[in-house]
Amino acid sequence: MKRKKVLIVEDEERMRILIGDYLKSEGFEVIEAADGAEGIEKFSAQKPDIVVLDIMLPEIDGWTVCRKIREESDAPIVMLTARSEESDELFGFELGADEYITKPFSPKILVARIKALMSRAIEDENQVMEVGCISIDAAGHTASIEGKRVDLTPKEYELLLYMLKNREIALSREQILDAVWGFDYYGDYRTVDTHIKRLRTKLENCGDYIQTVRGLGYKFGVKS
Repeated sequence: MKRKKVLIVEDEERMRILIGDYLKSEGFEVIEAADGAEGIEKFSAQKPDIVVLDIMLPEIDGWTVCRKIREESDAPIVMLTARSEESDELFGFELGADEYITKPFSPKILVARIKALMSRAIEDENQVMEVGCISIDAAGHTASIEGKRVDLTPKEYELLLYMLKNREIALSREQILDAVWGFDYYGDYRTVDTHIKRLRTKLENCGDYIQTVRGLGYKFGVKS
């Protein structure tokens, strides 16, 4: 089986090497970049399967790198930061990041999250689901409304897929957070609300399939 490629964009050499060594020991192919400009260049040239991206970078910051990557790919992005501000985290998700980890962190936890992201990315890769006016092609990792493709971030796609698989079931915010972001995710339930709001908007007339369950969370149901 072909090894999965991970691009590490991190200006701290010791941190970059440490993360790389852990990933290599788990069978990943590692690509390294020491600044934002090099990160963008290597992403375009080598097409990694996943990106570990520091926010505070020389030349070009991590926010800009994330935005540039999203212009050409839906590869999962794990953002690293020394700040724990909620506004930073939400901004990262707005740009299309999939995970957000605050320094200092355990390299083992980072590797576990990367492996979880990769596992979800290939899960049910040949499955096509159609519910109401929404269709999901898991092989292409895409969603469409009546044949028109919807531009979703990877995390929005995972959220929609999870809700479709559990349609007509009232799901708590905790259940959604654990299933889509992982049980060891350190964010709070507002992350779920933010993504639900954006997903409803992108689904346009089908957005009302996602129903709010007062005092609990959300439910996906097609109204007859």
